[in-house]
Amino acid sequence: MSREEEITRGIRKSDIKAFESLFRSSYPPLVRYAKTILKDNDTAEEIVQDLFYRLWKDREKLKIESTLNGYLFRSVHNRALHYLKHKGVMQKFEADMAAAGGDTPATPLETIQYSELNELVVKTIEKLPERCGEIFYLNRFEGLKYREIAEKLSVSVKTVEANMGRALKEFRRAISGL
Repeated sequence: MSREEEITRGIRKSDIKAFESLFRSSYPPLVRYAKTILKDNDTAEEIVQDLFYRLWKDREKLKIESTLNGYLFRSVHNRALHYLKHKGVMQKFEADMAAAGGDTPATPLETIQYSELNELVVKTIEKLPERCGEIFYLNRFEGLKYREIAEKLSVSVKTVEANMGRALKEFRRAISGL
């Protein structure tokens, strides 16, 4: 049995020493790798820390098809790309909201209300799963029809409908809390 298999088996059996050993040896190179993708040390550390948190949290279900090292680097890679994609969607949304600034209310109270509503929309979209937020954004801010979104994302129209339903439910919940 290889060292990686011993560590994996130990983690599955809640061996904190095996987990700590993996964390100590893998954390610095994983953060360096994430930083090459993200160009931001804090976010790179956050992504790697979250990976280790989830690794420990879901340790009993841990299934590694390749090497442990390969699994960790692939996970960091995927998480970093997911973060960048989500960040891009949010930046585009914020830019679109700023571009709509010509419609900004005139009174100070209306300006504050507009700002609070804008913040609520951004926070609600951030809470949505990535695909759900992307579908909502494409429909509500880019004006795409469900069929067009389904074609663009290579999913079924039913998937688009279900995600829009979920997004709208979250918005109703957020607005009811005002």
